[in-house]
Amino acid sequence: MTNPVMPKAHRILHINHETEMEYTFRIEADFVPEHGQFFQLSVPRVGECPISVSSFGEGWLEFTIRAVGKVTDELFSMRPGDEMFLRGPYGKGWPVEELRGKHLVFVTGGTGLAPVKSWLNKLYDEPEMAESVHLIAGFKNEAGILFKPDLARWKERFSTHYTLDNDQIEGWNTGLVTKFIPEIPFDTFGGNYAVIIVGPPVMMHFAALEAVKCGVPEEKIWVSFERKMSCAVGKCGHCRIDETYVCLEGPVFPYTVAKNLLD
Repeated sequence: MTNPVMPKAHRILHINHETEMEYTFRIEADFVPEHGQFFQLSVPRVGECPISVSSFGEGWLEFTIRAVGKVTDELFSMRPGDEMFLRGPYGKGWPVEELRGKHLVFVTGGTGLAPVKSWLNKLYDEPEMAESVHLIAGFKNEAGILFKPDLARWKERFSTHYTLDNDQIEGWNTGLVTKFIPEIPFDTFGGNYAVIIVGPPVMMHFAALEAVKCGVPEEKIWVSFERKMSCAVGKCGHCRIDETYVCLEGPVFPYTVAKNLLD
């Protein structure tokens, strides 16, 4: 019987320095995860951390990682050809098929863009999957902008609002993502739409409230938690909120459930 929590070594194919604090690692692997699922990445004798898949293809996975602790610091010291350990995929991903054919509104903050990147790429490659795609992507400042080539490409086909919390640069808005939610033409969608929100908990909380204020029913909103998972199989209780195990029932949740979990 396969041990569900036994990590296996995988070779690093490429490392892209997105920013000073965020790197994207392309890993040799044959998994085909759901959009929005996560893996546990680990370094022997150092530890492990849960990271959502930001992109995947035949024979590879990509993870966009922010340096925030000893495990990620160790990962950032690695080079192509080195091996990191993975186990997964875990959790419930985005309801891609359930939301097929709808107007889709994505609201992301910072690295919250990573868990929807693979889905956005699929929507770009297969435009028939959605009636329309609207993307509000916010970053703290210019130095924190992720996936610049993708942002430029998505702008060709999607309705986009790219914004920085503080900085002012040409071609970008200034202000929090909540400022731009009222600009989405929800009343023209005929009720056939969904809102996907990913980012820090406080950002998701206020973005969801703003969407509701704009007339979006709570049942049309989805979020993904960037909460610390440990065992990822519902045994340790590290990610438990009340009676909900985020690693098993998430990381993607309908807002009708998530509004009681945001802390």
